[in-house]
Amino acid sequence: MSAQTMNTRKGNQVLDLLSKMTLEEKIGQMTQVDFTVIGIPPEQNPTFPIDPQKLEEAVLNHHVGSILNTPFTPDNKAQSIETWRKMMEAIRDVSLKTRLKIPVMYGIDAIHGVSYTQNSILFPQAINMAATFNTDLAYQEGEITAREVRASGLHWNFSPVMDIGRQPLWPRLWETYGEDVHLSSAMGSAYIKGHQGNDFSAPDKAPTCLKHFVGYSFPINGKDRSPAWIGERMLREYFLPGFEAGIKQGAPTIMINSAEVDGIPGHANHHYLTTILRDELGFKGFTVSDWADINRLYTRDKLAASPKEAVKMAVLAGVDMSMVPFDFSFYDLLLDLVRSGEVPLSRIDEAVSRILTVKYQSGLFDFDRPMPDPKDHFATPQALEINRQAARESIVLAKNSDHLLPLKKDARILVTGPTAHLLSVLNGGWTITWQGDAEELYPQEKSTVLEAIRNKSSGTVTYIGGQSFDDEIDIDKAVSEAANHEFILLCLGEKPYTETPGNIDSLLLEPRQQKLAEALLKTGKPVILLTLGGRPRIITALAEKAAGVILGFLPGMEGGEAIADILFGDYNPNGKLPITYPRNTNDIVLYDHKPIEAFEWNVYNPLYPFGHGLSYTQFETTALTLDKQELKLGESLNISVTVKNTGNRTGKETVLLYLNDVAASVSRPVKQLKAFKKIELTPGQQKTVIFSLMPDDLSFIGVNLKRIIEPGEFKVMIGNESRSFTLINSAETNL
Repeated sequence: MSAQTMNTRKGNQVLDLLSKMTLEEKIGQMTQVDFTVIGIPPEQNPTFPIDPQKLEEAVLNHHVGSILNTPFTPDNKAQSIETWRKMMEAIRDVSLKTRLKIPVMYGIDAIHGVSYTQNSILFPQAINMAATFNTDLAYQEGEITAREVRASGLHWNFSPVMDIGRQPLWPRLWETYGEDVHLSSAMGSAYIKGHQGNDFSAPDKAPTCLKHFVGYSFPINGKDRSPAWIGERMLREYFLPGFEAGIKQGAPTIMINSAEVDGIPGHANHHYLTTILRDELGFKGFTVSDWADINRLYTRDKLAASPKEAVKMAVLAGVDMSMVPFDFSFYDLLLDLVRSGEVPLSRIDEAVSRILTVKYQSGLFDFDRPMPDPKDHFATPQALEINRQAARESIVLAKNSDHLLPLKKDARILVTGPTAHLLSVLNGGWTITWQGDAEELYPQEKSTVLEAIRNKSSGTVTYIGGQSFDDEIDIDKAVSEAANHEFILLCLGEKPYTETPGNIDSLLLEPRQQKLAEALLKTGKPVILLTLGGRPRIITALAEKAAGVILGFLPGMEGGEAIADILFGDYNPNGKLPITYPRNTNDIVLYDHKPIEAFEWNVYNPLYPFGHGLSYTQFETTALTLDKQELKLGESLNISVTVKNTGNRTGKETVLLYLNDVAASVSRPVKQLKAFKKIELTPGQQKTVIFSLMPDDLSFIGVNLKRIIEPGEFKVMIGNESRSFTLINSAETNL
């Protein structure tokens, strides 16, 4: 059966079902509640935390279309796969008791693996996956995550984040694929393709949810859920392309921005949710609110004069499903609004048809379909090895003075710092619990950085530190102990966090970490600085004195082993920065800055630039060649470059192609990433890497806020090489 025939059949099924539904059943489909609405305290029944009466009240009497989260907010935590499967069976059985047998769609934040299923494969967070510059790994992460979502009995993954991370203070920066439009779009698209395949009703596939439409990631003050000021040109140039890529890849659901842009909260922004998302980008799926954000139009944003008006605003703006989450207030208020004629029934039918379509596309109406066998689909050896490789490729070696690294395995190493001996700091938020900070719940068979080093070392490894992130470290003892060791591994960074609890006032390191670092740097022993955490905390003064700097960010459950592999040379590092690492707290200039940002007294002088990352070998880029010096509008441009491994170790290199539009009617960035390829070379080996620039790669958002291509000179840059070409035509072209 062709895809078109299948879609037509599903469309007919939706229309037929919609014609049979009561108003109450329709509005129930638009209602999503948290697990606590159907749950009981875990001490009452730890293996089955659902209250059957509450479940029936939600599904049979309020017809809820979706449930989310893990038991028991705010102390929610991962459940065993057996418990999840029992709970999903119970929800399915109650769905079958409904008049029309409409399935409940269960959603979960599986943002780096199935975070809320015990012993799942937990990958590096998105910022680390971006650092791999490896779309194959992103694809495989999507595949594995979808399999484990389905094996857990779950249906729907609130991932990936397609807003881009251009505000380093923002506590959800690490959930993005970094600051660049092209990289974020490429990595997110690959993840979606792996997660959904060509048919996300397949037993080992699942639908994704693009987050958070749109501009949530760029708050002007850096605080979560706070205002962004984004002009329409910037919105279209930087923030919409990732969502457009995800829509083209087939993502069927979108979660809405929790905050506001230019004074309009995301959940009341008809221009964004309908004019742009539907009419321009062609999105056909359904939108879901974020946590309690419809009611916040009244309680927080002061846009609505009452909870009822908030519901009306959101639904008419384009919100299809409400993450209420703790009661049925949305259901009751929307019923009143439709009965009074304030919200037309046509809008309800529109939203419900979108929701039902995705449920059919997800295979949820096939109640007899068995859940995938965990033995073949959950935490397999192959998946574990892919995760380890992702962790290795995500680590960025930023500094290596005099080729100090890798260390010999018999080296005497002093390990200290608050991130040295914790699993939680490798994983961050959305890991086992919401904040990811419940260290006692982490699988003890996994290795912290300290444990991984000890497992590999044949020399003396001494640890000076505490058992938790906040424990005070005896600085005098650490300094004294340093005399007995050849090297110091200083592990600094952040404790786990996400969302508003992760807000900070400064990118500076904590004073106690700064004090520890300064004392150890004065010992004269070579210090290798390792940072872990979701943001680029300011380390400039320390990095300048350290012999080596490793930027670990959040490499996931296998991160400890990956860091040890790199430290001792069992793996040759190849991660590249997906963000610009700032030199100072207020010196936030991104790699694709405008010329004015590096003109006269203004400078672009980060500690480490976007795309930076060292290897234990060396690569040389030469012979950059363009197949045309003049290009006509509509033509593509083929580009080749030779890359050679001039060192003595096999290694991987990411070849980055940048483009600059030399003069245009709107000021253009000094360079923009347009393509990348990752290759592996043995010592002395060279390869010719070929890229093709397509017409759209030359485009930008013009004066009239439309995407255009203008004739003129362009510059291609790869490594230290650059070549120019001219685009010729008599007039600009609108795309």
